[in-house]
Amino acid sequence: MLEQNLKIIHERLARAAHKRGASLRDITLVAVTKTVREEQIMQAFTLGVRHFGENRVQEALPKIAALPYQLNWHFIGHLQTNKVKQVVEHFSLIQSLDRFKLAGALQQEGEKQERTVNVLLQVNIGAEESKHGFAVEEAEDALRAVADYSRLRVQGLMAIAPYLHNPEELRPYFRRLRQIYETVNIPGVEMRYLSMGMTNDFEVAVEEGSNMVRLGTALFGER
Repeated sequence: MLEQNLKIIHERLARAAHKRGASLRDITLVAVTKTVREEQIMQAFTLGVRHFGENRVQEALPKIAALPYQLNWHFIGHLQTNKVKQVVEHFSLIQSLDRFKLAGALQQEGEKQERTVNVLLQVNIGAEESKHGFAVEEAEDALRAVADYSRLRVQGLMAIAPYLHNPEELRPYFRRLRQIYETVNIPGVEMRYLSMGMTNDFEVAVEEGSNMVRLGTALFGER
């Protein structure tokens, strides 16, 4: 089932990318492994998946310890400051930098561990009270502020779109974030990743400019 799901995902990503003049190789797939067993993760790895996303530190650490070091782990959930040490140590990219307090904690931990912390700025594109992230209107100022942290390397933007039954209605949200992504020019900020798109909406997100999607159910099936 996993191999077939991955084949279908690649086909759908390729079609969506083609619509905007891109290709499958321009899209990074992050396999979301919440509640997914280590055997399934390893199967995805053998099929060529290299990026894996977790949103709970306690669940992620045993998997990271048990699986090959070639896996790139992304932290994609709301990060509490008391978990910063473990996340900086074990994750290659933190996609959910959603507040200045967290930026300060990551900077301090980066200094302690003498390492650069790769982050994406999380933007609350739907202005939803239930979601974390910087407001769209403050995203550029937030990027300028975070760029001053010597141990943080901003590599792009991340968003979780509102859940709508018709993904077509999400185009304005994705388009707005892409505009920020394409126009920001701040020293120390590398606009490498535009992480938007999940199982419900990833094709529309890719058509609107996403180059990184986070897929769990589409790849591993219903939990």
